Amino acid sequence: MTSLGGPSDDTEEDVVGYRRPPRTTRFAKGKSGNPSGRPRGRHREAPYQSVLGRMVTIREGGTTRRVTAAEAFLLQLAKRGVEGDGAAARASLAVIEEARLRQVAVAPLHIVWKGVDPGSVTSALEPLRMARILDPYRTTARIVLEPWLVEAALAHLPQPLNPANQQVIVKATRTPHKVRWPAWWCEHP
Repeated sequence: MTSLGGPSDDTEEDVVGYRRPPRTTRFAKGKSGNPSGRPRGRHREAPYQSVLGRMVTIREGGTTRRVTAAEAFLLQLAKRGVEGDGAAARASLAVIEEARLRQVAVAPLHIVWKGVDPGSVTSALEPLRMARILDPYRTTARIVLEPWLVEAALAHLPQPLNPANQQVIVKATRTPHKVRWPAWWCEHP
């Protein structure tokens, strides 16, 4: 039975014309129905590397430094975990464990042995960011003081230093040209 004014159901499938290609060529295997569309394999994953690889400036304890966004994110996550956020603590521990497993699988373990005299404060200066070790892999590594620490110490001195001590301080400072030396200072870099 035919519908009013239209072709029968049998002949409807065989009609060829505008937007109705022949049935044998309709869906050719391996040929896209949208050849000018989005290329394959593009934008399948989120652009984590481009976002997390960017450099950002963070402030820690009054000092600013530039780190990747991934490192800043992990530092914030660890900070929240230490402050008592249970979910952040679990997430940061999972990231640490994953990094530890990846490190063991990828690179061999290198142990750096540092000999420090008992009672020496040099091992405490670097974690406090008061000093920096110039070449940590040498047995005779040289440690230098940060400029802000030299300025703070000079501001609290009860009396001026002699020129010999001033020369020692200049040599022990990492970037002496950045230090605001006091007016009585005679050994300027």
